[in-house]
Amino acid sequence: MRTGGETDTNHAKASAAMEFLLLFLFLLVLAVAAAAGLGADTRDSADWKPTTDGRRWRSGTC
Repeated sequence: MRTGGETDTNHAKASAAMEFLLLFLFLLVLAVAAAAGLGADTRDSADWKPTTDGRRWRSGTC
């Protein structure tokens, strides 16, 4: 005869397995989208200022 504790343990294991599967599926979808080139670089040119020997280039306007 099963006790309530065994049922709760089985339910917890199933819940943990489902959580892992959903996380894995989400990461898989992200990887497939990245491989398909569906990502977008949202940075603008302000994020990529030119450098000279590792020092940021400054324009004379500021």
